Amino acid sequence: MTQTKLSSYTKASLILVGIFVFVSMLSIAKAIILPVLYACFIAILLEPVVRYMVKRGFNRALAALIVLILAISLLAGAVAFLASQASKLEAAWPELNLKIQELVRTVTTFLSEQFAMSSTEIDAYIDQMQEEMLSNGGSKIGITITVLGRIVSTVILTPVYTFMLLYYEPHILRFVHKLFTKAYDKKVTGVLSETKSLVQHYLFGLSIEIGILAILNTLGLLLVGIDYAILLGVTGAFLNLIPYLGGLIAVTTYTFVALLTKSPVHVLYVIGIYSVIQFFDNNFVVPKILGSKVKLNALVSFFVVIAGAALWGIPGMFLAIPVLGIVKLILDVSPSLSHWGEFLGEPVGTVTKSKLVQRMKKVVNS
Repeated sequence: MTQTKLSSYTKASLILVGIFVFVSMLSIAKAIILPVLYACFIAILLEPVVRYMVKRGFNRALAALIVLILAISLLAGAVAFLASQASKLEAAWPELNLKIQELVRTVTTFLSEQFAMSSTEIDAYIDQMQEEMLSNGGSKIGITITVLGRIVSTVILTPVYTFMLLYYEPHILRFVHKLFTKAYDKKVTGVLSETKSLVQHYLFGLSIEIGILAILNTLGLLLVGIDYAILLGVTGAFLNLIPYLGGLIAVTTYTFVALLTKSPVHVLYVIGIYSVIQFFDNNFVVPKILGSKVKLNALVSFFVVIAGAALWGIPGMFLAIPVLGIVKLILDVSPSLSHWGEFLGEPVGTVTKSKLVQRMKKVVNS
């Protein structure tokens, strides 16, 4: 049988078609993929606890169920606490609305003075924007209902998928082993074990970083006397998952609340406190907890966040960095693909390899 050699143009075309089909599938199957992705992250974090309980004599299904119920209870408690904080903001909304209107009038006066525009023209433009928003209200309601439906579906399916992944983990591992011959059984076991440890280390470190930032943000806002500090601090910690853009959104929100509820000088206090927290996070928390090796470079981080938002919306923005971080960790330990891992990370010479990555490489190369 003769083999047909493809030209480089044909190969490039096939690769582009493959990428297009793959991205299209990710977009079309968003409602299916997102709950599974959430479930994978949660299952990886909870698996050590389930494994510990199984070693202590618990049935695996019972252990997975108990751990999952405890995790859901903790999450529900945290959400209820944040909801109570949000209710305070809702109660104060009429007063804040008056301050927003006053701020709009101040900005309108400033613009009319600086750009030789009459305040009547600016007010007319603002009224026109409000009318357009109201005229599109019907379509917005339809979109909101669709989004809420997806959220409810995700909330229901994610725990189910998580339980299934925790319960069927041995079955899934046996299947992976059977994909390879007996000669590679020991090596496959080592690679799977170390990869799982690597991913757990990364996700656990990411969770710790979010917790530390939530505490620091909250304490910083309380220190300068900003209202709704707990709600804003926790929100800012999760926004930090979105590199650069998330921090900008967080500090903008903080300064806006400070401007509405306090004096203008508090805006400077907020910016100063947030700058100190970000400096501490980037130079001490991330290198010590996550490790410099897993840090993605700025170009890749920004691109993947924009791509995640275009593909899956807001969930895609938050999931982009953890997913790519895990992909980078796996690429780093693969001899034939390690150069891709280096490309995703910081330039050579500015980072150090973690002990976990070095240990993983030894297993792969053995």
